[in-house]
Amino acid sequence: MTQDSALLQAPETDLRDGSNSRKVFIKTYGCQMNVYDSTRMSDALARDGYEPTDVMEEADLVLLNTCHIREKAAEKVYSALGRLRDMKKERNKEGREFMIGVAGCVAQAEGEEILRRAPAVDVVIGPQTYHRLPEALRKAKEGQRIVDTEYALEDKFEHLPIAEAKKIRSRGVTSFLTVQEGCDKFCTFCVVPYTRGSEVSRPVSQIVEEAQKLVEGGVREITLLGQNVNAWHGVGPNGQEWTLGDLLYRLAEIPGLARLRYTTSHPRDMDDRLIEAHRDLRALMPYLHLPVQAGSDRILKAMNRRHTAAEYLTLIERIRAARPDIALSGDFIVGFPGETDQDFEDTLRLVEEVRYAQAFSFKYSTRPGTPGAELKDQVPEEIKAERLERLQALLLRQQQEFAESCVGKTIELLLEKPGRMSQQLIGRSPWLQSVNVDAKASQIGDIINVRITGTGTNSLFAEIAKAEVLTQGA
Repeated sequence: MTQDSALLQAPETDLRDGSNSRKVFIKTYGCQMNVYDSTRMSDALARDGYEPTDVMEEADLVLLNTCHIREKAAEKVYSALGRLRDMKKERNKEGREFMIGVAGCVAQAEGEEILRRAPAVDVVIGPQTYHRLPEALRKAKEGQRIVDTEYALEDKFEHLPIAEAKKIRSRGVTSFLTVQEGCDKFCTFCVVPYTRGSEVSRPVSQIVEEAQKLVEGGVREITLLGQNVNAWHGVGPNGQEWTLGDLLYRLAEIPGLARLRYTTSHPRDMDDRLIEAHRDLRALMPYLHLPVQAGSDRILKAMNRRHTAAEYLTLIERIRAARPDIALSGDFIVGFPGETDQDFEDTLRLVEEVRYAQAFSFKYSTRPGTPGAELKDQVPEEIKAERLERLQALLLRQQQEFAESCVGKTIELLLEKPGRMSQQLIGRSPWLQSVNVDAKASQIGDIINVRITGTGTNSLFAEIAKAEVLTQGA
């Protein structure tokens, strides 16, 4: 997944237990998949009567859905738990129930340690077992302290309800849909194989059913998610083995589904069928997040990426030949153990050659339990900082140049939500840029033609180019 250090706020929830109305607040850290997981946990709790609140102070249950990708992730969770402990003490003085749960990848990695260090916590539940969250909460109310981080034998998605159309509609016209979890690549810097487990793909029928329900609820754009999404595979209705490209062709047939995206991909799993989908499917947006991490073959080998810089560049050429207007995004790690000045220069050269529309870049930081943490020749912090500054300056320049190249173009824009100004809406361009345009709130969900008139720090500005609506939302 995109390793964004920003906090993403997911839908929250509230519990009703018989005559007692209870509320739950879900705080979501990390990647898009955690946002999706929080939504599904919210739906699972709703079946037990829980309803959402976006005000933590109103909650009877606070659930932290955690991410372990960023540095010191566990310590940030313990810091938050310290504040929740104080809130719990105050509630107990008032004779009111207040429960605390920790979910996600930090829960998976820390397990029992969370209960030891944070006695106020009632439930610790891993990302593969959150379908059992309502039962865990029931046991916690009986006085048990629950840790459920074993990899579930059953398919959690079979046990999770899909929200009703009214609730889907309230969440907006775009949605995430997890199709694959886990990773078998074992990059030496990454904790995902240890917190999310080995690669697992959801069945075709299950994915299609959820996508259809989302569209019935007014969703116009779906982003397929996976830690290694293009490793997805399954058996199609014809009995033949399908890959992600085949799945995209099938989803593109759903009436009313206007746009498709997917993230995050590994270069080794970018097969011919997926490239053909970019060539053939109008619904598949011309945007691809394809992390490379480094431009030095020596560092790529140390990272266990299992591809070379030249192979990555050749793959980019093939993708662009199939879809010339595609915009590329990537992930980069600077200062991996043993990285020399020459290795870093190789990364800069690769960036110059690819020309990214967007990218995410980070200083390497050790993750306990990963092979990278045991490597010698760690790069000094001041060198990592200097290299990151240079890389980010180059990436920012490329992002700005791509944005400026859009000025004057007429593009199709999906109107998603109100903007900051009155009579302004925000939408996403085909290349995932945020675009501001004057339009009516009743147009949310419509896809219209707009002409890009200018660029902002992280967004574009546009004016309606033609009066007609290309496709209308529900």
